[in-house]
Amino acid sequence: MQDCIFCQIVQGRIPADLVYEDESILAFKDIRPVAPVHILLITKKHIPSLSDVDNDEDARLIGKLHRAAVSAAGRAGVLGSGFRLVANCGKDAGQLVDHLHYHLLAGRSLQWPPG
Repeated sequence: MQDCIFCQIVQGRIPADLVYEDESILAFKDIRPVAPVHILLITKKHIPSLSDVDNDEDARLIGKLHRAAVSAAGRAGVLGSGFRLVANCGKDAGQLVDHLHYHLLAGRSLQWPPG
């Protein structure tokens, strides 16, 4: 999608501080972090949100996204202390970009419930 900021990052048209990349996933530091470690993980394929995952190919992509999250957490040095993986789905949940993505948060004690 041409006007999607995450698609533009995937295409290299907008720079990002990359921490992980493979053939289908990209992870980069959030420009407005809410924790000492705040990484965004996105699918290179444009999928508007988690509610739009409706086929086996996209479901496998979610599995790859989870594996990439563990890899990114390891590279950030937070596997031992722990991390939170958040997927906002829809406006009321706080999804600001209509492109499937996870927030990996870590580096401090995270409270529950979150919001």
